[in-house]
Amino acid sequence: MVRYNERKPGELRQIDIIPGYAPYAEGSALIICGNTRVLCTASLEDHVPGWLRGQGRGWVSGEYALLPRSTHTRTRRERAGASGRTQEIQRLIGRALRAAINLTALGERMITVDCDVIQADGGTRTAAITGGYVALSLALRKLQADGKLAQNPVTRVVAAVSVGMVGGELLLDLDYREDSNADIDCNVVQTDSGAFVEVQGTAEGQPVSRAELDAMLDLAGQGIGRLIAAQRAALEASP
Repeated sequence: MVRYNERKPGELRQIDIIPGYAPYAEGSALIICGNTRVLCTASLEDHVPGWLRGQGRGWVSGEYALLPRSTHTRTRRERAGASGRTQEIQRLIGRALRAAINLTALGERMITVDCDVIQADGGTRTAAITGGYVALSLALRKLQADGKLAQNPVTRVVAAVSVGMVGGELLLDLDYREDSNADIDCNVVQTDSGAFVEVQGTAEGQPVSRAELDAMLDLAGQGIGRLIAAQRAALEASP
């Protein structure tokens, strides 16, 4: 099967990761996945939330926002506070990125990774995680270069991708048109060793079998392997 966008079922969208895109942030990356674009910036603060003080370890949190015209109609700014959807995505980003580092090696510091969607065409949360890892890694590299860290706290690579069943066909890296017509879709977060950080999945119609779920996870793992290669290439290209 060739998809309407001429991709094969197991093919990722064209991916580009531009490191250092926002020069004032300690670490940053613009990630482009097809028509989805997310700007990820990592900002350092020399303190931790109150509930972590005195414990000798740091924290990484995620922030997420859809810019007003990142979609076909204007998305209102969330001035009254993050919506339930936004909060859920932010927590996912934070959990995923914390899985990549040794929080004790970070010391009592906090890094906030802001993920702002410039253009949305499906897969914004998975792109935020994949690009957010690059921004976080660059921020930690800078801390080490500045002599503020004895060792780099990064212990593993983390990336994420979507996978789903559309019209009975298993597809990787769904765009908006595919996602909105999926019988089941999953967001999968994995490390470079293949270990799972998180799997989010919902069957919209018929329940999915164990064999189908296994096939989805296998396909996601193949895609994440390619994303990790892109992350590593971006980090190697960054000065």
